[in-house]
Amino acid sequence: MSPPPHGVAGWPYGRSPPGPARPRSLPDGRPWPRIRIITVAHADAALAGTVASVLRQDYPEFRHDVLAPRTGRAAVERILTDPGPDHLLWLAAGDLLAPGALIALALEASLAEVDAVAGLRVLFDHAVRGLDGPDRAAEAGGRRSARGGILWRRDGLADHADLDPDGMLNEGSAWSTTSENRRNLIGRPALLHRLLSDLPPPASGLSIVSLTGTGTQGGAGVAQRRLAEALTLAGHRIAEVTLSGRPEAAEWRDVFPPAEAAIAATAPDLVLAGNLHGATRSLDVVGRLARRGPVGLVLHDLFPLTGRCAHPRACGRAAIGCDAACPTPDEYPQLAPGRIAGIHERKRAVLAGAPVGPEVRSPARSPAPWLLANSDWTLARARELAPPGTVVEPIRLAFPTAVFRPGDRAGLRGRLGLPPDDVLILVSSVIVDGPDKGFADLRAALQAVAKPGVGVVAIGRLDDPARLGIANLFAPGLIADEAMLAAWYGACDLHVTASRHETLGQTPIEAGLCGVPTLAYRTAGLTSAVIDGVSGRLVPMRPGALADALAALVDDRATRTRLGAFARIALESRYSPAAAALSLEAVFRRLGLGDGAAHPRFAPAMLGHFPFAADLRTGATGTVPAVSPPLVRRLRRAKQMVFGRRMPLFVRRCLYLAGTLRRRVP
Repeated sequence: MSPPPHGVAGWPYGRSPPGPARPRSLPDGRPWPRIRIITVAHADAALAGTVASVLRQDYPEFRHDVLAPRTGRAAVERILTDPGPDHLLWLAAGDLLAPGALIALALEASLAEVDAVAGLRVLFDHAVRGLDGPDRAAEAGGRRSARGGILWRRDGLADHADLDPDGMLNEGSAWSTTSENRRNLIGRPALLHRLLSDLPPPASGLSIVSLTGTGTQGGAGVAQRRLAEALTLAGHRIAEVTLSGRPEAAEWRDVFPPAEAAIAATAPDLVLAGNLHGATRSLDVVGRLARRGPVGLVLHDLFPLTGRCAHPRACGRAAIGCDAACPTPDEYPQLAPGRIAGIHERKRAVLAGAPVGPEVRSPARSPAPWLLANSDWTLARARELAPPGTVVEPIRLAFPTAVFRPGDRAGLRGRLGLPPDDVLILVSSVIVDGPDKGFADLRAALQAVAKPGVGVVAIGRLDDPARLGIANLFAPGLIADEAMLAAWYGACDLHVTASRHETLGQTPIEAGLCGVPTLAYRTAGLTSAVIDGVSGRLVPMRPGALADALAALVDDRATRTRLGAFARIALESRYSPAAAALSLEAVFRRLGLGDGAAHPRFAPAMLGHFPFAADLRTGATGTVPAVSPPLVRRLRRAKQMVFGRRMPLFVRRCLYLAGTLRRRVP
């Protein structure tokens, strides 16, 4: 049986698409807001489907008014003065509310406290033609495509209620006249809109180079790849370029002729760069690229703003000038102490648009890269540490929301060989016991709740699992397949991290999309990745706080279930590929890149990133390095016993020379 043209299998008459169960009340205990839905019953419209899509919303507090044509305006004017409904939503006859639309719109309206919340519109006739959002300006002639699917706060609509004789709101006009800080666009479909005429061709996209240091493996590399994929679905042309395949040479390399030549040959409208420190310890290449055209530097960490490190921790030297007094020059990304001050000065010169290297004699100021911050904390930190005048803009990261989704927990446990009835606590990181992951705090918290019926799943590199001191431990190691990673997430009850140094924190979002809440410290970018009281719990950074909160959640299944349901709803709206692409499109408009008047439209494949789509997108593989052989793991443990996590300069030079010789030998 072929899927219906709107791309959602069986909707609105068949089996309900998968999704989290609706909690009984909002996260703060308030009842769900009351919603009044208004539809005009045109004789030629498929009204039955519209009504069915409303009735299948699983929303507790709504009323659907179906009005006769040419008599609806007076009825709607009465509704606007009725104190009963909190929100209003217009729905054109023949259009359908997407699965779960009301709960997603209402939750975002309650969390953001805005006057209007819109979702994406799936545009279809005989097939899905694309996805878009509300127009930024009123649509000429009151075209029907301007109507439907936006949730309006009744008290905030009084000044924007431009009604036609049927009582339908001109939503294009109302949306454009609502101030930007009083409206939100969530990155998931809310409306399935039936096209009655041909769509105009989409705007011509940008040519964008996605530039990484050594590729797209590991946390930051994966994030960079996902951003590139989201931009591709937004109609942009993406070319991926890697600076180097020699990470052992990064400390001494600043020039990359093949990569720079490839970028010059592409002549892109934008270079979107991120995670460069695996190939170089400077930003000189960014400065050279910025002289050719716009460069956006994604802050997957704070490396572009320091003399050496990715996370300054408690060190305050980045604000006054990093130098040889750096307390951790032998930690990754390592740099000889005597070079730190010079590298920091060169980075600041690049960010300020000043020439570096052979061109320092030129007084001309070059264009500077933009800094793109993935969380509120990163945005504030970048504005604090960057040179005055640096452009710093907020963006959202992208996550494959159809891959990371709630599943049948019992079935997943049976498939993975996990105990069916234990409370399973998940910890996940590329390097579980890495220096920035708070391993000592994590171990103490896990040991504090260790008892029969409580198990721990540790995903990532953990060379010595015995270091956790947990008897009921399941350690599958590094998982390079996103679908398999999502299965391990979905099999667990609770995710916990003790990290203090995340610019965002991708694992809490991946876990939350799978319906698993996160417990974390209230610090850094985790305050964006974990919505406190909604997608998890944040605790202060004091001794015992993590252990106490973990014990409470282990014993409280109802709270875990409630937080997991909210996590899926809220994080899908904020971190889908569409949400990420829309955040970047907003940056492009503000900075004058591309056609600022163009209305963004996504390719039909974007719909496949949502679990209710008939044709789901599949996850990526090869996201992390292959598991090291046992001998390598033993050697790494021996090295850590001698040097800890540090790598002395003489060892780094030996590795560099060995790599050079290896490449010269045919």
